[in-house]
Amino acid sequence: MPPPVCQRLVLLLAIAALMAACRQPTDKLFDFSSNAPSRAGLVALTDGVLVGNEAGRLLRLDLQGEPVWQVELGREIAARPTVSGDSIIVGTVGGTLVSLALADGSERWHLTGQPAVLTPLVSDAGSAYVVAPDGSVRALAVESGEVRWRWLLPPKEPRPDATRPLPAPVLEGGVLVVGLGDAGLFALSPQDGTVRWHHPVTQVLGLEAQDEVLYVSTRKGEVLALGLADGQVRWRQTPSTALTSPPSFAQGHVWVGTEEPLLLALSPQDGRERFRLGLPAPLVTQVAEFREWLLVPTRSSQGWLLGLEPQEGPPIFSLRLDTPLPTRPVVLGEQLFVQGQDGRVLSWRLRPPKP
Repeated sequence: MPPPVCQRLVLLLAIAALMAACRQPTDKLFDFSSNAPSRAGLVALTDGVLVGNEAGRLLRLDLQGEPVWQVELGREIAARPTVSGDSIIVGTVGGTLVSLALADGSERWHLTGQPAVLTPLVSDAGSAYVVAPDGSVRALAVESGEVRWRWLLPPKEPRPDATRPLPAPVLEGGVLVVGLGDAGLFALSPQDGTVRWHHPVTQVLGLEAQDEVLYVSTRKGEVLALGLADGQVRWRQTPSTALTSPPSFAQGHVWVGTEEPLLLALSPQDGRERFRLGLPAPLVTQVAEFREWLLVPTRSSQGWLLGLEPQEGPPIFSLRLDTPLPTRPVVLGEQLFVQGQDGRVLSWRLRPPKP
C-alpha cells in the first residue's frame, strides 16, 4: 500500500484534473524541441528565454517559441548562462567561455582552455563571475573577458568534488556568495574578491537571498538563515532527514523539497515548519510563483508540474510533461515556460479565475 500522503496526492491530482477541465487555468502555447537533452535551465529575458543543451547549442526563443537565433559552441552547455546589459556570457564543459550579443547572437569575445563550466554564471553591470570545479572564482570583464580578479580556495580547505556541479552562486547585498563543498560558504567582494565572511556549512544544495538574508539548504536536512552582510546565523532548523532542493522564497515562505516526497513551507522568521504538501515526485529545483499560485516542478519520468494555492485545498492544475523537470520554471507576465530534461521548452498561458 502506498503511504497515506501519496494516496491523498493521487486523489488530489484526480480532483485537480476535473477542476482544470472546468476552470481552464492553463492554455498550451507551444512545445519546442532543442534536439538534445539539457540540464542548464532557462534564462528569462523580457521577451522570451535562452536555452542551452548537451549538443552545445544556445538558442534565444521568443514568446511564441520561435528561435530568434542560435549558436553552436561544440560542447555541452551544462550551466545556466548569464545576461549583463546587451551581452550573454555562456560556458561549456569543454572550458570555453563566450560573450554573445543578445540581439543577434554574434560573438564579442571567446576564451578557450578554461576550467569546465558546470556551475551557473552570475553577473553585474561590469563583471561575470565564474566558479570553477576546483572552487576557484574569477571575475571577468563583461566587455572584454579580461580577468579582473581571481580567488583561490585556501590550501587548508578541502577541495570540492570536481564531478558534481556546485550550487548556483548568489550575487546580492554587495557580496558574492559561493558554496564550495566541504569547504563551506564564502562571501567574496565583487570588487576585488576579498573574503567578507566564511561559514563552514557543508553539503549545500542551494542558496536564496531575500531582504538581506541568505537561506541555505543542505543534503543532510538542514535549513539555515544567515545575514548576507556578516554570515551570522539567524536561525537553523532540521525539518527533514534529507532535503532534495535548494530553498525558494515565495508567497511569504521558504520552501524546500524532501525525499518523502514532500514540499515544506518554513517561516522566514524562525525556520519552523508552517505546513507541508505531498508531491508526486521529489522537488530538486526551486519553485516559481504567479500571483497567489505556487508553481512546483517535480523530477520523475512523468514530470508533473503543479499549480498550488498554499493551504487552499487540491492543486489548481497539474500538467504531465513525460520528462523530468530538474530546473526552475520561468514566468513572464501571464506566460509560463518550463524546460524538460529531454531539452524541450514548453509554454502555457496562465489564466487565473476572474474575481
